[in-house]
Amino acid sequence: MRTFDYTKLAEMQWDSETLGLIAQIHEYKGRQELYLKRKPVELDRLVEIAKIQSTESSNKIEGIVTTNARIKQLCLEKTTPRTRDEKEILGYRDVLNTIHENFEYIPIRASYILQLHRDLYSYSEKAIGGRFKNTQNYISEQREDGSSFVRFTPLAPFETPEAVDSICESYNRAIDSSAIDPLLLIPVFITDFLCIHPFNDGNGRMSRLLTTLLLYKSGYVVGKYISIESKIEKNKSLYYDALQDSSIGWHENNNDPIPFIKYLLGIVLSAYREFEKRIDIVSEKKSNTEIVKIAIGQIIGKFTKRDLMELCPTLSKATIENILKQLTESGEIERHEKGRNTFYTVKN
Repeated sequence: MRTFDYTKLAEMQWDSETLGLIAQIHEYKGRQELYLKRKPVELDRLVEIAKIQSTESSNKIEGIVTTNARIKQLCLEKTTPRTRDEKEILGYRDVLNTIHENFEYIPIRASYILQLHRDLYSYSEKAIGGRFKNTQNYISEQREDGSSFVRFTPLAPFETPEAVDSICESYNRAIDSSAIDPLLLIPVFITDFLCIHPFNDGNGRMSRLLTTLLLYKSGYVVGKYISIESKIEKNKSLYYDALQDSSIGWHENNNDPIPFIKYLLGIVLSAYREFEKRIDIVSEKKSNTEIVKIAIGQIIGKFTKRDLMELCPTLSKATIENILKQLTESGEIERHEKGRNTFYTVKN
């Protein structure tokens, strides 16, 4: 039977790669705190972009989608949901906002996890929000021939409430002891949460919301400004592979947490690096055209208007469109395709 005791992590030997990732994240965290003390106006725009990207990407991983324009309108509270998918997207937006604004006051307890899950489904017709699963669920995978097989069998419904209580209690004890770096604890907690699979639906999205919450509570707030969910979605196959590797032998207390720990540390480190890159661009005391040119210089290969809007959050969509037109006409960049498929390259 599976048991949970995170204090044992303090006894583990960590390889140089894991320790190196943690050391780099600590260094970036320190530098980010200096940026945040200055509170440049550009940070507000980064928060807005990250919220939209996080909401879009985390839902997209689960096949819950709408158009880019609709995502933005929903996140900015400028429209109401039209479809079942949009209702679930709106629920994610609300829970993410709750975490952004109140993370210091959200304890890691089963009752609060249930409340967040309730709010995730607050716009949905599904009557499952805020309740643990009442039927056995399975984590399945599809073969190339279209058939599927069970990759992992989570805990049974009757075991679930006690297991969620246990991981929360064990996590809190480990955090209070300060004997284990939170960057090691968080991936282990998330792995256990996903192996328990406590809900009939929404487990993946809840795991990513909890990742954000746990990181924020431990002082790693980079996800406010750079979407961690977006980075996971772009590396979705690696995400599933790491979870799979760390779930082998889980029921027998014999699983290896390292694969998912390294995966998540890599994602967090990548987010910190991108934060510094974007801050460097928007902090430049340059003209709008020079800012766009600096952003283009940081991109390898083709790029889109949306890429530049993310890298240059202080510039409006219209400003970037005008600068792209100017650079195209001057021959500095080249435009390819039309409409939604439009992309640009630097002219050699």
